[in-house]
Amino acid sequence: MSAVVVVGAQWGDEGKGKVVDLYAPYADLVVRYAGGANAGHTLVVKGEKVILHLVPSGILHPGGRCVIAQGTVLDPEVLLAELEALAARGVQVEGRVLVSNRAHVVMPQHKLIDELRETGDQPIGTTKRGIGPTYEDKVARRGIRMGDLLDAGRLRPKLAQNIEAWRPFIEARGGEVPDAKAIAARYLEMGERLRPYIQDTATVVADAVRQGKRLLLEGAQGTMLDIDHGTYPFVTSSNAVAGGACAGAGIGPTVIDEVIGIAKAYATRVGGGPFPTELHGEAGDALRTAGAEFGSTTGRPRRCGWLDLPALRLAVRVNGMSEIALTKLDVLTGLDELKLCVAYELDGERLDEPPYDAFDRVVPIYETLPGWSESIQAVERREDLPDAARRYVERIETLAGCEIGIISVGPDRVHTADLRDPFAR
Repeated sequence: MSAVVVVGAQWGDEGKGKVVDLYAPYADLVVRYAGGANAGHTLVVKGEKVILHLVPSGILHPGGRCVIAQGTVLDPEVLLAELEALAARGVQVEGRVLVSNRAHVVMPQHKLIDELRETGDQPIGTTKRGIGPTYEDKVARRGIRMGDLLDAGRLRPKLAQNIEAWRPFIEARGGEVPDAKAIAARYLEMGERLRPYIQDTATVVADAVRQGKRLLLEGAQGTMLDIDHGTYPFVTSSNAVAGGACAGAGIGPTVIDEVIGIAKAYATRVGGGPFPTELHGEAGDALRTAGAEFGSTTGRPRRCGWLDLPALRLAVRVNGMSEIALTKLDVLTGLDELKLCVAYELDGERLDEPPYDAFDRVVPIYETLPGWSESIQAVERREDLPDAARRYVERIETLAGCEIGIISVGPDRVHTADLRDPFAR
């Protein structure tokens, strides 16, 4: 096998960081292909929590290299802070973290624009990290890329033109237009600090493919937040689906051998937008508390609900998933009964997948299953799960139309059932 893609199958926050951390020892190169510092991957290693936003979670395993590829948008301040924090933990980062010179840069004006929009009359619930405006500049062909931070002669005129393009919007919203000269000086300084990491990562990835190396491709956010396939307009600004790995990392689709979709045993989302299976009141609060469902990037409480199989079926289809990694099954321990949304009803019609333009009006159709009370954190094989937990997993498999591989039964990397080499399928 050459490449395995790990992709979010829901609204993000599915546990991709843990799964990538588990699979990284089997890979030669871990590649982050989309998103920015609005993504947060939380890992628990020997009881200690580690949160990463840009650097792939494979960095915590010695030996392998990690690429932040051109499909991402990078905040240099966040990246430098992460690299310094990792180094302080004794993690070797120089020579192991490679940053694409083509990746677009998140700058102060992007964060300001994001903030002004979110405090306006039509917020969509972004993290206010400037991700959307940065991707807008990329598509508008006026973006600033990491390679520009290494050349003052390129950066200064580009930055001045970029800020001027945003000036009417900023002033109309009552914001203060940033000082281009001050920003340029700061970002050139950060560029020098990042110079050892910045290179043409597409050629690094291509060389790894030619040499028969094992590539683990790591997405951000989730399928239902994908710009094309998600709950538009309450989505992110990039292609979070597996297909985004090709453009984002610089590989052809024939290189990808397997797509592993990460799904929680229930569902969560943050920000605005429709969420048909959302639980309100005490039921939602209990699930949020049990699952520690607070954003690793913003700390916002996540909206919680029952597992949505129509949305998961869509994710299986558009990603071409070969397998699902099911996370946080342990969070459901102690519930007397569990519900699975098996379909929707819309205007008297049964739907098996989310509709194009009426997702906020669908009514979930539920199937009820018995719960379990036994702790499952020590379980290493699916067959050793309590009967009710095993039946729950099997029912998800049947309804999603996709095999479930590994099962996360607790927060630590050791709390995993049926772990295997993802390249040996």
